[in-house]
Amino acid sequence: MSSSTLDIEPAKIAKQPLPWSLWLRQIRAIFRLEIEKNFLGRRSILLYLLALLPIVPLALLAPFTPPGREWQDFTQYNMIFAIYYGGLILRTVVFFGCAWIFMNLFRGDIIDRSLHFYFLSPVRREILVVGKYLAGVVTSTILFTGTTIISMLLLYLPHFPSESSRFFLDGHGLGQLLTYSGITILACIGYGAFFLVVGLFFRNPIIPALVLYGWEWINFLLPPLLKKISVIHYLQSLTPVPVSEGPFAVIAEPTPAWIAVPSLIVVTALVLFLASRRIRRMEIRYGSD
Repeated sequence: MSSSTLDIEPAKIAKQPLPWSLWLRQIRAIFRLEIEKNFLGRRSILLYLLALLPIVPLALLAPFTPPGREWQDFTQYNMIFAIYYGGLILRTVVFFGCAWIFMNLFRGDIIDRSLHFYFLSPVRREILVVGKYLAGVVTSTILFTGTTIISMLLLYLPHFPSESSRFFLDGHGLGQLLTYSGITILACIGYGAFFLVVGLFFRNPIIPALVLYGWEWINFLLPPLLKKISVIHYLQSLTPVPVSEGPFAVIAEPTPAWIAVPSLIVVTALVLFLASRRIRRMEIRYGSD
């Protein structure tokens, strides 16, 4: 009587590679849809008005030089633009522009009762966050970097054309222009991530946006440790022309660029990770909005 044994080896399950190509195609598709909505949708009118807000006064002042000793001195224009950029462009236009763009990435779809189309499609919700966020970053970067560049050129060129040409072509002007543009891009990246999360977590995002706005504005009064819990501190550390924050400001050392830029990027990545976790459990309730 013979016996035989049959050795059965467990089947090896091949690991499926991550579908990077599929995810990239989906991100591109979402990106194109959101870019079209951001630039051509009815909510884009406010964005264009915000982007024009710093340009219009400078365009009106272009034909003549305003009265005032500082306007007659070309060496003072560095400080004039630094104050104009920090107070109007960065703290107001870029801040509220990013709030409008990024909070509406999901809240706008909920108001329009169209978010369920995304949720019913075979797309991971994390991919949806990435595609919408990238569209918001590109939209805000194009609009507000353009605002920054046009504003700086409108300030310099009409009043001192020859000095301005030398300043931009042979001096520090081009470097300052690129630095201010880079700060604007970083502001869009940082503020965009925070406002995206605000739009996901809060049914009425206006109140948290105003709280964040107040926190950014009183940053000069905060102790050095609390200053670093804000986006504006890192952005101000990168400005090429430091501006005095007044006699009541708490002095703090600016964060070096090699720390400020990676810090903003890391915090942005963490905030986007939080948004990805939140959207996994998100349920659409149109009736309550």
